[in-house]
Amino acid sequence: MVVCVEYISTRDSSRTPAKFTDILLGGLAPDGGLYLPAEYPQLSDEQLTQWRNLLAEQGYAALAAEVLKLFVDDIPAADLEAIAARAYTTRKFAHEEIVPLTELEDGLWIGHLSEGPTAAFKDMAMQLLGELFEYELARRGETLNILGATSGDTGSSAEYAMRGRKGIRVFMLTPAGRMTPFQQAQMFGLDDPNIFNIALDGVFDDCQDVVKAVSADADFKRDNRIGAVNSINWARLMAQVVYYVSSWLKLTDSNDQKVSFSVPTGNFGDICAGHIARQMGLPIDRLIVATNENDVLDEFFRTGSYRPRPAEETLATSSPSMDISRASNFERFVFDLLGRDAERTAQFFGIDVRADGFSLAEDDTFPEAAATYGFASGRSTHEDRVATIRDTFERLGVMLDPHTADGVKVARDWRGQVDTPIVCLETALPVKFAETIKEATGQEPETPERFADVLDAERHVTDLPNDAETVKKFITDSIRTTEV
Repeated sequence: MVVCVEYISTRDSSRTPAKFTDILLGGLAPDGGLYLPAEYPQLSDEQLTQWRNLLAEQGYAALAAEVLKLFVDDIPAADLEAIAARAYTTRKFAHEEIVPLTELEDGLWIGHLSEGPTAAFKDMAMQLLGELFEYELARRGETLNILGATSGDTGSSAEYAMRGRKGIRVFMLTPAGRMTPFQQAQMFGLDDPNIFNIALDGVFDDCQDVVKAVSADADFKRDNRIGAVNSINWARLMAQVVYYVSSWLKLTDSNDQKVSFSVPTGNFGDICAGHIARQMGLPIDRLIVATNENDVLDEFFRTGSYRPRPAEETLATSSPSMDISRASNFERFVFDLLGRDAERTAQFFGIDVRADGFSLAEDDTFPEAAATYGFASGRSTHEDRVATIRDTFERLGVMLDPHTADGVKVARDWRGQVDTPIVCLETALPVKFAETIKEATGQEPETPERFADVLDAERHVTDLPNDAETVKKFITDSIRTTEV
């Protein structure tokens, strides 16, 4: 089997390759594109059988190390094993399996991704990223200033993964007033000297645009050692591939069985990892995209048209982490869909998305989105998610967070058309969304003991206007006045 060890940009027609540790500490490629493996490694029947035994005998961290080895050849294998072992421990995760799988009802399962330190699926990648960053920076004798944007859970997951780590600062942009009180408290309650919270006057897409604008300033990025932890960073998707593999292994008895996944998504990162796993040969049947009222992705998979909305048309919903109308990782999938045509990808995402978007409705590639890549999609509204939360609680005794409820609702819509078990990937614990949970069930969600004092912490956050130059000045001033 050929191990994929080189990476290319989705917009680089010259196919200039890069190594894993070089792209690890960056984010966007210099041309504004996103990194992907030059070739996806292919899984053999023998390998899947070995992994089935490995997961059962040694657990999630050992499986993660084996997946990492397929994508990384510039970190020694023994070091990758140690990195994975440090990232996925019961000291950090509340369940010994790291990602347990439970049956919700006939044909529908929940993949529990919220056992980590911030009760969100983002912990699955961030804990690994923190270990990788600290390892590589120490090896190089360098520092890194991480710039990210969050609509909810990415920020706290990144900050908890990076707090106190040598050589690292974190600058996290949040849309002012657009997160739940618990989400804000998790982030703004941190008082570590290497953590900087910024509340931007705008929506998540504005925050994401500022991150891209800063990253596109090559001189500023180089001079200030700017890196990324948003899902534009390839290492996050690589980490997320692992739980698709582990979920498939747990739900099957033989390698000829297939499993489908329903994934709540706004930025197309979580489900993009599923796309990568499927391209590697993991027996995945359907990848079901579940959106909220901000349904740009659902519209694409139904019609072939990708029409990102402006900030004023991006709705504030009760599943706020998905209040996104420009899905960064979607570029990775479209690059594959177009036969890895970098010039068309650059035109679509470098130019057309800034105008009215683009359409593949008349393109021969579009039918392949479902036929070849297994994608399906659906939309969930506030009424849908409240009804789903109420139903699963009253009928099944299971309390879902609003985003996972979106995934369950769309999975149920597709269940009659899918012949395989569907795993809905959990997004977060209900405690993060108390207002919606109480509306649906009449009860406050249970607060795990480890989060009992979160809402009482003093807040540490800086309000800034929606302006990239102002953010850059804040970053340089902070770097000058703090040591890491």
